[in-house]
Amino acid sequence: MATTTHDTETEVQDRAILVSLVTDKIKRTGIDPELSLQELVQLAETAGVEVLDVLRQNKETPDSRWFIGKGKVEELRMAADGLGANTAIFDQELSGAQVRNLEEALDLKIIDRTQLILDIFAGRAKTREGIIQVELAQLSYLLPRLSGQGKNLSRQGGGIGTRGPGESKLEMDRRHIRDRITELKRQLDEVVKTRELHREHRRKSGAVQVALVGYTNAGKSTLLKQLTDADVYIENQLFATLDPTSRVLQLPGGKEVVLTDTVGFIQNLPHDLVASFRATLEEVNEANLVLHVVDSSSPMREEQMEVVQTILQDLGAAGKPQVVLFNKIDLCQPQQLEMLPTGEGFLKISAFNEDDLSRITEIISDQLAGDTLIFRIPGDRGDLSSLLYRVGEVLDQDYDGSDVLYNVRLNKEDYDKWSYKLAEFVEPQ
Repeated sequence: MATTTHDTETEVQDRAILVSLVTDKIKRTGIDPELSLQELVQLAETAGVEVLDVLRQNKETPDSRWFIGKGKVEELRMAADGLGANTAIFDQELSGAQVRNLEEALDLKIIDRTQLILDIFAGRAKTREGIIQVELAQLSYLLPRLSGQGKNLSRQGGGIGTRGPGESKLEMDRRHIRDRITELKRQLDEVVKTRELHREHRRKSGAVQVALVGYTNAGKSTLLKQLTDADVYIENQLFATLDPTSRVLQLPGGKEVVLTDTVGFIQNLPHDLVASFRATLEEVNEANLVLHVVDSSSPMREEQMEVVQTILQDLGAAGKPQVVLFNKIDLCQPQQLEMLPTGEGFLKISAFNEDDLSRITEIISDQLAGDTLIFRIPGDRGDLSSLLYRVGEVLDQDYDGSDVLYNVRLNKEDYDKWSYKLAEFVEPQ
């Protein structure tokens, strides 16, 4: 289990200068470096870092030794001395050698974007699965960089870069870390098997599943809480919750669905983190409907939506029926609202507006609705009657002798899934 062994009384707050290098490669991707830098500020503040200043450089390619140019290294050193910074956080991923060289040149703790995100996850992980996933991601990231972690490992007082595995684990040699990674993967496999059993149980029970996905801090957990009265942690910060939470949601027609909140996505989500959290993220693949929650007030809204769609595609869930919920409209300026798409599959909402919550349940019901069929179910087949209520919307029922006639709205996907049980009971139209 991941541990942190720092005395809180001696903990020193990270006072950081943020560094962004804009290369020709980044320019070609179309990513706005200023928006990425704004996000880095949010990430740093989420990790409890005091941001003192921001340093930018434009360069064709990264410097192989220091990542930024030699002159910019000197500028960073002078800025750190003048402001009293003890940390430099880079908006891109650094190699172990670059970390080591920068530490020697600057006498600062050097953190890159990936390590910062991993550190935040380490502070958020609460369940056994989450803790295993984060420690596995951290060790996988650190293993090839151990030669560049000297000062980070020897610094006392905690802060970013030391949460999660803890200094004692990071000081182990490569062989011991590889053994630890193997053991974590074994433990994670056990957890994944348990998760798969739960999925199989939900499949067999005919549970209809709806997944909340979106960029971090878009308001997914708030929506889950407002729609289902779920007892989940809510905070206006990045990655406030990591572990997927599922709750039963009752729709207007009485049908119940399982609503699942998933971990938030982010631009340049570390590869090791995606790999470790894959079993969790793949909950989306089980969903009958995906609700893509968007922070409509964010200046990075379009980029964030693109990131979410890319990750859904990577997970094999891009073809799922999807509704886009433009959340936080109460925080939008009028011109922002005018720019939001409208029409089928889009909904402008505030998670704190009761009417909007009702509209969400209605659109879920509409999306899951399908053809209306009549089923003649023998009175002694309570299992089939229960199944109809679980997988469809029972509009009405009537009695015909010892049989019960159910008028049910059922979508094609659910009918196909359960046709082996239900097909012989469908009344001809």
